[in-house]
Amino acid sequence: MKLFQRLLVAPAALGLISPLAANATEVNLNEIANYSEVESIELTNPFDNDESIKSPLIAGGEGLVDTDGPGGFSETTTASFSVDMLIGAVDGKGISSSSTEGDETLQAAYSFQIDLNTSFTGEDSLDISLDAGNAASSTATTPSPLLEFDPNTTSDALQVDGVSYTFPVGDSTTVIVGDNTDGSALFTTACVYGGPSNTLDDCGNVNAGITNGGAALGVAYDFGNGFTTAVGYAAAETGLMTQATTDAYGLNGAYTGDNYGVSLTYGYVETGTNGVTENYYTALNGYYSFDNGVSVSAGYEVGDVGANADTADESINYFLGVNTEFGPGEVGAAIGTHGGQLENQTSESMIEVYYDYPVNDGMTITPLVFVKESATAGSPDQTGVMVKTTFKF
Repeated sequence: MKLFQRLLVAPAALGLISPLAANATEVNLNEIANYSEVESIELTNPFDNDESIKSPLIAGGEGLVDTDGPGGFSETTTASFSVDMLIGAVDGKGISSSSTEGDETLQAAYSFQIDLNTSFTGEDSLDISLDAGNAASSTATTPSPLLEFDPNTTSDALQVDGVSYTFPVGDSTTVIVGDNTDGSALFTTACVYGGPSNTLDDCGNVNAGITNGGAALGVAYDFGNGFTTAVGYAAAETGLMTQATTDAYGLNGAYTGDNYGVSLTYGYVETGTNGVTENYYTALNGYYSFDNGVSVSAGYEVGDVGANADTADESINYFLGVNTEFGPGEVGAAIGTHGGQLENQTSESMIEVYYDYPVNDGMTITPLVFVKESATAGSPDQTGVMVKTTFKF
């Protein structure tokens, strides 16, 4: 019961938000508006003593640099921000390998992200993601239970998480190139389940939907009438397409109708030292949305794992999820595997239930409860109860 007693602190903390919001409305808006009446300021261009940049000063930071002047900021560039406030705990060994009694420590953390998007033609997109956060990453002693929300783990430092450029070629082809970008960025996985957990958000397409974390290239083609196909490549940071690196290749095909969809994904992934271990994965996904708002998504992935895929162990992943509107938000539940389940080994599955509650246009509260099995002999299952509050602006 200690776990649930500690979580009673969360509603009390949320109660502090109301008086703070009330005080914020007492700001004299007339005084703030006076700042927006300044028509322009003169900025000296350090690279050209004969020119200056005339820039309108607008409250809120917009228009700080005139796009017609030297060094102007593109009018097509937009920025979006998001902050996740996390609190929760997990009961059961797995978040502390040094403990045999489990760990119910209540933890709190934050995750922050900035997404910058620029278009040069109106059809292309240059995307840059900047991340920060203080959730503890997985270690040998005390990984944070909040990692199930997939937060940023940058130790409070703002870091570049990925850079990519997407552009069309003709009317039906789209190309993406990037670094620290998924090779499957243009793949279509037939799944409409929107669960918040890091374990089940792949809908069973865990390995075939290649990531690999380094340089990436993808090409997608839209045949029309709901049919699409895509190929992707991802490499490690140390090099491209050499025996010294671990490369990954993927192929995806999908059909999307009015209320259903199906996709097939094939992935070849190298692992180990010098790329000597070859792994082959095939994933089948599908979903159906009923007229009453209930949607069912399913996925199944099978893989041959090992240097000799013909005789290696078979890896299995499965997923089944249901989600629907409930009140002002969305409720969902799912069951599936976490990681690749090798044959002749104890199965590791996870069950979760979540609810997305939109407080307003920019704030959503998401409670999550899950139970995750452990394949380690003598280790108890993990039971997690946590809440994520997301702000978007």
